[in-house]
Amino acid sequence: MTDLTLFREETRDWLETNCPPEMKKPMTPHGMTWGGRNCKFSHPDQELWLKRLGEKGWTAPTWPKEYGGGGLSYDENKILAEEMTNLGTRMPLASFGLWMLGPALLEYASEEQKMEHIPKIIKGEIRWCQGYSEPGSGSDLASLKTKAIEDGDNFIVNGQKVWTSYANECDMIFTLVRTGPQEPKHDGISFLLIDMDQAGVETKPIKLISGASPFCETFFTDAVVPKKNLVHKLNKGWDVAKNLLQHERKMLASMGLGGSKAASKGKTGSGLATLSKKYVEVKDEKIIDEGLRQKIAKCDMNSHAFSLTLKRVSEEAKNSNNGPSAATSIFKLYGSEHNKQKYEIMLEAMGSQALGWEGGEFGPEELAITREWLRTKANSIEGGTSEVQLNVISKRVLDLPQ
Repeated sequence: MTDLTLFREETRDWLETNCPPEMKKPMTPHGMTWGGRNCKFSHPDQELWLKRLGEKGWTAPTWPKEYGGGGLSYDENKILAEEMTNLGTRMPLASFGLWMLGPALLEYASEEQKMEHIPKIIKGEIRWCQGYSEPGSGSDLASLKTKAIEDGDNFIVNGQKVWTSYANECDMIFTLVRTGPQEPKHDGISFLLIDMDQAGVETKPIKLISGASPFCETFFTDAVVPKKNLVHKLNKGWDVAKNLLQHERKMLASMGLGGSKAASKGKTGSGLATLSKKYVEVKDEKIIDEGLRQKIAKCDMNSHAFSLTLKRVSEEAKNSNNGPSAATSIFKLYGSEHNKQKYEIMLEAMGSQALGWEGGEFGPEELAITREWLRTKANSIEGGTSEVQLNVISKRVLDLPQ
């Protein structure tokens, strides 16, 4: 018996023994666990599942054990993911700390900062949001104007951020501030960790056309931030910012891969055909509309091919110590555009049933899809617009001339 075979058996046994029954059921709209100081669990099993996996370090399986991570190898992490999929377990923790901040801290933070923040991220004790974009600094992020002025052992922060997802529910924010001159703009930026629960920090939700939104505006008015919360070097925060953005784009790239889990089990399909058959004419279990049928088949093939591409790139990085590269812009670009196309097909199949907004003859699934279709329009804006990704791809991946 190989070490990996033994690890698989032990992992399967541990999951079967420790995963609570509720966490083996399909995810519900309120089934996502975000953690944080004020986390509200919709079921006791959510809290128990997070506690058990957090203590084992399996919310961040490959992170170093000295910071509370699982310390798993690439192959062990792959086995863990496969066994969780096979058992149908829910993701224990959704976290910008896991997806974005943690990897950046592992590379750029001081040892003291790692010991302070990473274990709390792994256990879901602190919920983080991202303070990057500003009203006048979106695609041109480096033009940001939120200022942090040194005052003894602290910084005094003033300014405004926008599109800060879930800021009204978060405990802390990792944010970019200007600590140096406006020009050259990339050299005067620093990366700060700011506690949201203090005087001088306010949030205001932003409602989208979908009727709801995770987005907020965040205002800093003489907010006090200890200098120990400066990550990396003063005025060198752009280095951290770029690294974190690559992790964010890698995370956002998975949007729209509804068939990826099925593909991992050797199956194909995104669920589009099953959904469409509820609304269009079918004969012998086959959608009669040939045009719609072709669109679904193409979308399913693209989903499967994209899933395999992500796996291939992950395999290629197996023996590399390098983190995500600028190539993540390719994945973010394709993932966001593919997700929008997927929802367009859903609405085409639903016909007039896609026109509902609330109540009446429209079911919960139909209303959710209509709102999610509207929400997908933000996919090609958030995390760097599709136009920005094309620029990054042309310059940093294809090495094309300016």
